[in-house]
Amino acid sequence: MSIRLVCLDMAGTTVRDDGTVERAFLTAMEALAPPGDDAWLAGALEHVRATMGQSKITVFRSLFDDEGRAQEANRRFEAAYDDAVSRGEVAPIPGAEGAMADLRAAGRLVCLTTGFSPATRDGIVAALGWGSRVDLVLSPADAGRGRPYPDMLLTALIRLGVDDVREVAVAGDTASDLLAGWRAGASVVAGVLTGAHTREQLEAAPHTHVLASVADLPAVVADA
Repeated sequence: MSIRLVCLDMAGTTVRDDGTVERAFLTAMEALAPPGDDAWLAGALEHVRATMGQSKITVFRSLFDDEGRAQEANRRFEAAYDDAVSRGEVAPIPGAEGAMADLRAAGRLVCLTTGFSPATRDGIVAALGWGSRVDLVLSPADAGRGRPYPDMLLTALIRLGVDDVREVAVAGDTASDLLAGWRAGASVVAGVLTGAHTREQLEAAPHTHVLASVADLPAVVADA
């Protein structure tokens, strides 16, 4: 069964991050951390690193037991990241644009998925000029739950009219990306080494491939 739909994560997979996501998290957490509690801040940062790829508001809810503080942290995160985007601090991962072009030239649909809010996601897509390069972009708000749940991937399948979960390939740079792909039943679940998690972390998650970058994905999909 050939692959018809390829779902690609954004930051760390197709979008070069260079620590921008972590810095935005840190900006938000420093503003709302318990005063003088460096241990809390250090633990929160470790939690952020472990949960990279998940919905940002979900991560903040796990850090703050108050919904108002979680929402405020999320707003501060988005403002910090949007500022970085406006300053041109995001760029394509080398080979990402070529990979997307090759996948679509082969007749495959391409969907970008992310843990960012729709507004932040759309700002990145606009800044990179990717609106015409992909068939769909999704955030947790569009699907129900974010990663590691399979909701975004299954939403992509439904919206784009794909008939079978086995016709889906997924690529991402975090364990949450891979777990979501596995739970969705995708035939290709590929980790890439250009983002947040190490080879060891990716190999500990369910997967079919671990690749140097998304640039290697079209060849894998062609052979699937």
